[in-house]
This record gives sequence, structure tokens and C-alpha cells, in this order.
Amino acid sequence: MSLALAACSGGDKTSSSKGLDTNIVTIATGGASGPYNIIASTLADIYTEQYDVNSRTQTTGASVENLNLLSDNKVEMAFVMSDALTQALNGEAAFTEPIENVSQIATLYPNVVQIVATKSSGIQTIEDLRGKRVAVGDQGSGVELNARALLNGHGITYDDMKVDYLGYAEAADGLTAGTIDAAFLTSGLPNASVLELSQTHDIVLVSVDPEKVATIAEEHPYFISVEIPKDMYGNEEAIPTAAVPNALVVRSDMSDDDVYELTKTFFENLEKLENAHQAASDISLENAQENLIAPLHPGAKRFYDEQSK
Repeated sequence: MSLALAACSGGDKTSSSKGLDTNIVTIATGGASGPYNIIASTLADIYTEQYDVNSRTQTTGASVENLNLLSDNKVEMAFVMSDALTQALNGEAAFTEPIENVSQIATLYPNVVQIVATKSSGIQTIEDLRGKRVAVGDQGSGVELNARALLNGHGITYDDMKVDYLGYAEAADGLTAGTIDAAFLTSGLPNASVLELSQTHDIVLVSVDPEKVATIAEEHPYFISVEIPKDMYGNEEAIPTAAVPNALVVRSDMSDDDVYELTKTFFENLEKLENAHQAASDISLENAQENLIAPLHPGAKRFYDEQSK
């Protein structure tokens, strides 16, 4: 099976049935230590090898910036969270007008809301964040958008806390240095920054009540209730929390043939992507068309139609 997958992955650049119309495939991701960037870096290497194109990742402030880059034709592909994608299409929140020229390739793994606090802070629940120093993600990122929605759903606003806009690595540094009390680090599991923290510091994973998630989802339907598994970060029991599915999107104006090839190669290399980061193990062909937010690109649709025959 491994040999067959290796053959499908295109170690030989001439193994693909065709090249690509584009010579560049830039993939917008997120912070350097996050799953987006880790998975996308492997994917870019695969595209470069298989199609002999200049494929690379671009580290960013994540979803909102990625969607703006896509809309401005500065990248070809992006990993984004479904909440940010919903707001982009509707011209809401961080988006002053609806974003155009974006189509979806697939629904990916869930981005799990991981609210991490120092044990010394005394924080156990979201309500305990009042009056505390809290990192909510990069400003305008998908992390920040869902942090704001979850806090508002608990009757908490940014005025009730001292807010810092920090990415994964910066938030982990802040918790280590004691300059913040808690941080939202929303990503696939495990998050490298949280994993490192759990091995060197006493941390608490703040739970989110499933009933409260269900209530919040009435206004923000992209939220689902999940658990951080026992022992993920040395936690003695599973921690209930919220999650938002990720989406892989491309520019709508990319050719159908190119997007067909990019989609096909993506799914033929899931094993390599999973080896790059465990979060990719929750990506599947069977679930790729569930909970689509943006219109499915015709090239991706052609690929899925072939699989169903």
C-alpha cells in the first residue's frame, strides 16, 4: 500500500497526466508553528515535486488575512476557518464588504478551541477570564473571531478583560513569562505550542459547556461541541470545548483543470500530510463535502464526481 501511495504522490514529476496552467501555487497558512503551516508546507513540497511549479507557503495572521490575500489575487490557495469564511462571504465583522473570487476545495479537520491558563491564575471556566490578561489570537484571525463569539456567548466582552492580540508562539511565551494569564489557541490537535507548555509548566485547559456551545451555535452555526481527549496534554480527563471546521479554499478564477489536479493530489497524499501533523488524520474524502461554506469549485466537483462513480 505504501508503495502504491508513493507512486500516486508523484515522486516523478512526469507521473501526473498533465502539468498546471499556473506556474505558482502559494498557500496562505497561519503562524509558523501552527498545523496550517506544517501541513501546507508538506503540501507545497508535493505540488512542487509533482507539477514542477513554484509552490510555497506564506505565513500570515491566519484566516482573515488569508481571505483578503486570496481576494487580492496574491495567493492561489488558503487554509481558513469556517467562521471567518462565513463572515467574508457575508461582508461581516472584519470584512467591510463581501469577499469575492473564493471557492472551496474541501472541508478539513476541526479547529479545536484550546483555552489555556496558568494554574496559578486560578482560572477554571470562561467566566473566570473576567479581569484577567487574555491572549485572543492575532487581531482579525480566525482564532480571534471565534474567541470573541464564545466570550460574547458567555456575556463577556473585551472590556471585561485585558486583551492581547498574540499568535500561538507569542501566547505561549506570554504564559511562560507570566505576562498573560490565559490564551485562546484554536487549531487542530495537538497544538505544538500547547504541547510544549504542558511539558514544562503547570497549565489548565479551560472547559466550555456543551449546552452553552449549542446555544451559541444558534447564532453561529459553524460551532460544534467536541472534546480534547484525555492525555492529549497530560490532562487526566477529556475536556469539553468548542470547535470550528477548517476549509481549504482557492481563487475562483483558477482553471477547472488546475483545481482538479490540486484537489486530486491533495487527497492522494493524505498519508504524507498526516505524517506531517496529526491533525490531518481527521481529513477524509468521505467528509470533504460536508458543511461547505463557499461554493465548491467546479474543478474540485469534477474530482468528487469521479470518486462517486
